[in-house]
Amino acid sequence: MEIHESAEDYLETILILKERIGHVRSVDIATEMNYSKPSISVAMKKLRENGCIQVDGDGFIELTDAGYTIASDIYNRHRVLTDFFVALGVDAKTAAEDACKIEHDLSAQTFEKIMEHAARYTHGEKP
Repeated sequence: MEIHESAEDYLETILILKERIGHVRSVDIATEMNYSKPSISVAMKKLRENGCIQVDGDGFIELTDAGYTIASDIYNRHRVLTDFFVALGVDAKTAAEDACKIEHDLSAQTFEKIMEHAARYTHGEKP
């Protein structure tokens, strides 16, 4: 299943909101992402059709196993990249914005090397 960047952003947002407030509805996603409710509705329909989310009768959204895997991977990339950029001296806001821009397009190999480098750096080795 091919997931586009926007779908990854929605899934990541659902995961973050679930962790922060314990439940997620479309209106929560719209507010968090500053998108219109109709846009969120269309996106949630596509995510449901792709097997990434389930919506109960009360409108609460849950990630499926497949959706959770995608969301947690993107969220992990975001956190690692943000921390890495901050360690390089980038301010936290810019680091988070830049991480969001590249978290989707970075190859697995490059991300792995960044994690290896960051691990060495945080364990006192010189870069």
